[in-house]
Amino acid sequence: MKILVPVKRVVDFNIKVRVKSDGTGAETAGLKMSMNPFDEIAVEEAVRLKEKGVATEVIAVSIGEPKAQDTLRTAMAMGADRGILITTETSPEPLAVAKLLQVIVGRENPDLIILGKQAIDDDMNATGQMLAGLLGRPQATFASKIEIADGRAEVSREIDGGVETISIALPAIVTADLRLNEPRYASLPNIMKAKKKPLETIDAASLPVDIKPRLTVVSVVEPSERKPGVKVASVAELVEKLRNEAKVI
Repeated sequence: MKILVPVKRVVDFNIKVRVKSDGTGAETAGLKMSMNPFDEIAVEEAVRLKEKGVATEVIAVSIGEPKAQDTLRTAMAMGADRGILITTETSPEPLAVAKLLQVIVGRENPDLIILGKQAIDDDMNATGQMLAGLLGRPQATFASKIEIADGRAEVSREIDGGVETISIALPAIVTADLRLNEPRYASLPNIMKAKKKPLETIDAASLPVDIKPRLTVVSVVEPSERKPGVKVASVAELVEKLRNEAKVI
């Protein structure tokens, strides 16, 4: 079984991002970049399935600037067998990403696609669902547990009322939630081995996909500062403040 894992290069989650002075977006120049945390969980799950003997090959694919090679090398250091980088100087929107991935899926024909439920830079939470729609394949989102057997994937997914378990036929798309697993740290020997693993580069312009943006960012602003919290001496005082100051009751 072949597993495809899309990964995205984003600003490291430990970094506080500032808005550009002209309000056109977030300032990323000079900031530490890393793999999107939810995609890292997806890579870990794919590698675990390979270690169990369920999968035979794990392929990591990324879309972005040539610097995204570092993200793919990280995925390969974690255990992915090879990488595919679709280069573009722009940041494609989810629909464009899904269409580019559709091309790769058509070429690689993976049995399972695992990707993070969302990227922490835009929080779109749309690529996995769009890809499933384009491919006409079943999907399971927000996965907290994945079991593969008899050509099907049994996926436990977190919902508002608890945990829902569904069974879907392969090939399928699964998006990883935070509680699916704890990603491993890449060891130094594996980091060195990853440098020798095959990494294919494809120019997005050479693919039959229109990646021109359909959305225009009007402005980006810093969130307003929250007032500091206060301690109250009694329930009566709390109710009074909620009614008269916060005006929520």
